[in-house]
Amino acid sequence: MLKGKSAIVTGSTSGIGEGIATAFAAAGCNVMLNGFGDAQKIEKLWAGLEKGNGVKVLYSPADMTRPDQIADMVKSAEEIFGGVDILVNNAGIQHVAPIDEFPPEKWDAIIAINLSSAFHAIRSALPGMKKRKWGRIINIASAHGLVASPFKSAYVAAKHGIIGMTKTVALEVAEQGVTCNAICPGYVKTPLVEGQISDQAKARNMTPAEVVKNVILAAQPTKQFVTVDQINALTLFLADNNGASINGTSISIDGGWTAQ
Repeated sequence: MLKGKSAIVTGSTSGIGEGIATAFAAAGCNVMLNGFGDAQKIEKLWAGLEKGNGVKVLYSPADMTRPDQIADMVKSAEEIFGGVDILVNNAGIQHVAPIDEFPPEKWDAIIAINLSSAFHAIRSALPGMKKRKWGRIINIASAHGLVASPFKSAYVAAKHGIIGMTKTVALEVAEQGVTCNAICPGYVKTPLVEGQISDQAKARNMTPAEVVKNVILAAQPTKQFVTVDQINALTLFLADNNGASINGTSISIDGGWTAQ
């Protein structure tokens, strides 16, 4: 039933977001890509999704720290697609440091991109969903939205905030055909996590291999990274009508991390 729907996936030029955007296109959805990166790689992704799936694909370079650009991105998708049915708030950055050494500008950037951008995107996309009486808002949170780890004060604060906002939005729109849920992945081997491994190695005076074994995967009882395909499948389920009664939830996909 997703064929013909239209989705915005923020932070979708790499990692989890790229996987989700690819999955939606394969399911027959028009997709608005968003994010930074190599222009040729983005163009190749854009063209490949469009030609390979017979859908319309757009790209917005909207800066997720700029509310005006976020609103313009949503407006463009509505004008060209005829509406935004699905919004996936995935954009995120990370910085690892003890809180007393945490640069204030890094805190501000993480809160802006990982939390506030979702507020601005929801605020812009929700009126159209309410008017059509159908919509899916899916926030990519994290296991760190449920539990904490050292040296990640801003990221943990932002992801906890995403879960609180998810619950609030779900309650506000529960009778209007719109759902809002959060997905809480454990560690997925994406470029963002690769950066975290390097940062953690410096912060903890460990080798990258030691960080993966003793820090990253130590938190996941399966001792395996979550895969992008697994997150894609869960995202598609929440967007489909089978997920219509799932609302205001935070779904863990973390190999058992938060069961401890």
